[in-house]
Amino acid sequence: MADYRANHLAGVLRQGSLGRDSAKFCETRTLGALWQNAERLAAVLNVQPGDRVVVHAEKCIEFIELYLACVLAGAIFVPLNPAYTDAEMAYFLGDAEPALLVCDRPRFEGLSNIAVKARVVTLDRLIDSALHVPGTFKLIRRNSNHIAAILYTSGTTGRSKGAMLSHKALASNAVVLAEHWRFTCEDVLIHALPVFHTHGLFVATNTALVSGASMIFQARFDPAAVVAAMPQASVLMGVPTFYTRLLGIAGLAEASKGMRLFVSGSAPLLAETFERFFDVTGHAILERYGMTETNMNTSNPYVGERRAGTVGMPLPGVEMRLRDVVDGIGGIEVRGPNVFSGYWRLPEKTGEELSADGWFVTGDLGRVDADGYVSIVGRAKDLVITGGLNVYPKEIEDVIDAIPGVVESAVIGVLHPDFGEAVVAVVVGDVSEVEVMAGCAAVLAKFKQPKRVILADELPRNLMGKVQKKALRQELKGLFDSPTPRARS
Repeated sequence: MADYRANHLAGVLRQGSLGRDSAKFCETRTLGALWQNAERLAAVLNVQPGDRVVVHAEKCIEFIELYLACVLAGAIFVPLNPAYTDAEMAYFLGDAEPALLVCDRPRFEGLSNIAVKARVVTLDRLIDSALHVPGTFKLIRRNSNHIAAILYTSGTTGRSKGAMLSHKALASNAVVLAEHWRFTCEDVLIHALPVFHTHGLFVATNTALVSGASMIFQARFDPAAVVAAMPQASVLMGVPTFYTRLLGIAGLAEASKGMRLFVSGSAPLLAETFERFFDVTGHAILERYGMTETNMNTSNPYVGERRAGTVGMPLPGVEMRLRDVVDGIGGIEVRGPNVFSGYWRLPEKTGEELSADGWFVTGDLGRVDADGYVSIVGRAKDLVITGGLNVYPKEIEDVIDAIPGVVESAVIGVLHPDFGEAVVAVVVGDVSEVEVMAGCAAVLAKFKQPKRVILADELPRNLMGKVQKKALRQELKGLFDSPTPRARS
C-alpha cells in the first residue's frame, strides 16, 4: 500500500460539478483532508456494518469521501447512475433494501416517496452535519471477505443483478493495477469517468489512492478540458469514446507530450482508433479487459508491445481459460482474488455463473494467440455496451412494446464510430420513430435510449420462433457509416 502523505494532493481539480448548479470552479483537496472528511462522514452515517448505503448523486469529490466513509463504517456502498429515473430507482431500492439513501437535493422529494424503508438524506446536508464532528473515527474492522460494495450489472434476461464485491477483490485488483501500470505518488491522473461505474470508481480511484497519486477530478468528460489538463498530468483512463473525441481537439499532439500512459477499457477499442491516436500523439493506448463482476482481468503490457485489437494477457494472480473451444474461440472464464462473491440475493444465478472452485463464466467469447495475447471476439449474451455503459436490451424492449401501436421490438447494439456500440431498436407496428423515441425518453435514462429506431414489417426468426438478433446486427452493421439509414418506406 502507498505511504500516504498528508500534504499530497488527491482530487486536485473539480470542474463544473452538477451538484453546484454547474458553476465553473476549482478546488484542491489534500489526501489528508480527504481521509479526515471521510472519517467525519463515517461518524454521521448512523449505519450498522453490512447495511447498504445507496448513493444517487452527481460526480464530486464528496462522492469519493462518502465511498471511503462507508468503507470505514463497515457499510456496503451501492452507487447508482444519477441519470436513472424515479421509476428505475424503485427497482434498485426494493432489491438493495438500503438503510440509507444519499441523493442530490433536486431528487430528494421524488426518491423519498419511493424509498419508504430507507432514511433519505441529501449529500449537502450530510456534509453539513459532518462539519460539526471531530475528524476522527474508530474504524469498524471487517475481514477481507466481507462485502465492500454492490454494483448493479445487467445481462440479457431477467432484471439487473447486484454484484457483491469484497474488500479483497477491490484491494487486490487496485494493488495489482498500480504495480502493473507503474503508478507512483508522482503521477497525476485525469479522472473524467463516471464514479457509479467500476471503471471510474474502482479502477481509476482505487489505483490512484493505493499509489498516493493525485487526480485531476473532472465532473464529466469534456475533450477540450481533458486536453487542457494534460500538461499537468501523466495518466488518462478512458473508454474508446474518449479517444475518438480527443482526436478531434486541436493541440492534442502538443498537450500529450508529457503524458506517460493512456488506458482504454469498458468497450472494444477499434484498431483504427488505436492507430490514429498513435499517429497523432506517439502514444500506444493500453487496452485492458474487465467487468463489474471481476474488476480487471487482463492488460496489455506497460513495457512491451501493446497490440491493437487485443486486451493483453491475464494480470498477475488472475487465471483465465477458454471453454468449449471451436476454431480457437471459446467462452472466457476467469478465477482470482479479483472475482466477485456472487449476486446479491440470487444464489441460483450465482451458481450458474460462479463455480464452487471460483471460476466465473464471463459470457464473453475470445481467443488467445501464440504469444498469449487475448482478443475478445464477441459476447455470448446480447448486452450492449455504449460509451462504456451497459445497456440491457430487454428493458428497452419492454418499454417500446408498451407504446400504443407497437406490435413487437428487438433492441441490438450496432457498431458506432464514437460510442463503440449504439443502441438501435427495430420496431414492428403502426408507429413512428418520433413516437418510439418520445416513449423511451419518458422513462429511460438517456444512455439507454435508442440512437435510431428502424421500422420493419417483421422481425427475422428461426424455426423455433426466436428473434435472430445476429441477422439484424448483420443487416444494420453499416447504419452509422451512411447518412441514409435503412428503414421501411
